Amino acid sequence: MATIALDATYSVDAQLNGIGVYSRRLIETLLTLDTPHNYLICYRLSRFGRRQYFLKPGSLPDARARFSTRVFQEPITFWLPWQAQIFHSLAQRPPAFHFNKEIVTVFDIFPITGENYSTPGFRKKFSALLIEAVGRATRVITASHATEKLLISHAQVPAEKIRVIPLGVDLPARVLSPEERLRERTRILGGEGEMVLNVGVMQTRKNTLNMLKALKLLPPRYSLVLSGGSGHGSEAIHEFIRAESLENRIKLLGHVDDAQLARLYQAASVFLFPSLEEGFGIPVLEAMAAGAPVVTSNVSSMPEVGGGAALYVNPHDPADISQKVVQAAEQSELRAGLVQKGLARAGEFTWRSTAEATLAVYEEVL
Repeated sequence: MATIALDATYSVDAQLNGIGVYSRRLIETLLTLDTPHNYLICYRLSRFGRRQYFLKPGSLPDARARFSTRVFQEPITFWLPWQAQIFHSLAQRPPAFHFNKEIVTVFDIFPITGENYSTPGFRKKFSALLIEAVGRATRVITASHATEKLLISHAQVPAEKIRVIPLGVDLPARVLSPEERLRERTRILGGEGEMVLNVGVMQTRKNTLNMLKALKLLPPRYSLVLSGGSGHGSEAIHEFIRAESLENRIKLLGHVDDAQLARLYQAASVFLFPSLEEGFGIPVLEAMAAGAPVVTSNVSSMPEVGGGAALYVNPHDPADISQKVVQAAEQSELRAGLVQKGLARAGEFTWRSTAEATLAVYEEVL
């Protein structure tokens, strides 16, 4: 029996990003597995008060494993390394204290690989944190073989240290009927038409600008719905929208809650995800689980995640993007096949599988 500490810092945000979703669902599912080990759920002091958003003792009825919560703050909790045999960092950064055995999950390494994906200051800071984290770690977990290759080639991580564990996806709590999907689409668009949905931050790495260029090539009945905040490069994106007079064909929703997001996926004519670099690309699976046909990039981890259940595009070619969107929306036989393959593909990725594989890594390290 051992004690395993996990950094739950990003699990308590009211608006979860990809790391937050992973942190929350991994921890919740680990606690339901039969194991003799104990877990310490660690929060940084600035976020400890937000535990009303996630996981206090007694808040998870189906928890089987014993767990308790800890503040994790340098230099206050200097004794924490003596309370745990393993520390698992879920946010691709090193813990503030040195533990006997450390594991780190790395989603992507774009601060190292992409000069245009973030500011120089961001790249310098987070590249240094990532390099330190993987250097200290006994094992490095990543969600895709695409990121595994980048870790080996750009961060000099030995292949024998890396374990690839895909993420899971949650099925919609309620499946809308075809009539409900159409009504929801009409409500979102303010009228009839085809709804192309993208979920993620508007930024250079997500290839938002080429999505807008593809929209210009699509018939006027197509509208683009963007769910997510603004990130690096968003100024150029907003300027393009103004310069090309696309305001009437774009819905900028910002961040939406889980219930609204589920309805967006189900209302979409097509889910478009032409990102340039992704550690995994969980929105691809979320869209498939909701029954939306998916058009995504033929680079990075997207083919690995989508398998044979998506249409793939050259993310640098707006004409290719627009052509595949029309095919997915209007070719009924192709569309039906994408939907059915997508539902089956999403069913292959469960959080239980993610948690079981992660627990196996803990056993290996112990």
